[in-house]
Amino acid sequence: MVKAIRVHELGGPEVLKWEDVEIGEPKEGEVRVKNKAVGVNFIDIYFRKGVRFFPDKMPFTPGMEAVGVVTAVGPSTTGRKIGDVVAYAGWPVGSYSEEQILPASIVVPVPPSMIIIQQQQL
Repeated sequence: MVKAIRVHELGGPEVLKWEDVEIGEPKEGEVRVKNKAVGVNFIDIYFRKGVRFFPDKMPFTPGMEAVGVVTAVGPSTTGRKIGDVVAYAGWPVGSYSEEQILPASIVVPVPPSMIIIQQQQL
């Protein structure tokens, strides 16, 4: 189980709930990422309020960008390994979570020159 901010109904910031969620293990072509920095943007507010498209399945976890460390790699998934520092922006939603499962094809490596915090702290 990991903690995530969940939205069960549309509305203001009071609908954001800090909850335990089960995310499982990555499948083929996926990675599990422990989020270390998460973007907070107006689009997240629009989704939460229902002003713009929002996920058709409730509850959902908002957030569309993050930087983190790969903690697991799905079977037969290549190009990423445990310990890689990666980032993503855009779809899918779900970065307001301690960890998330992402398609390996959308995460990009963060070059060592961009990592401010020492690797052992990540």
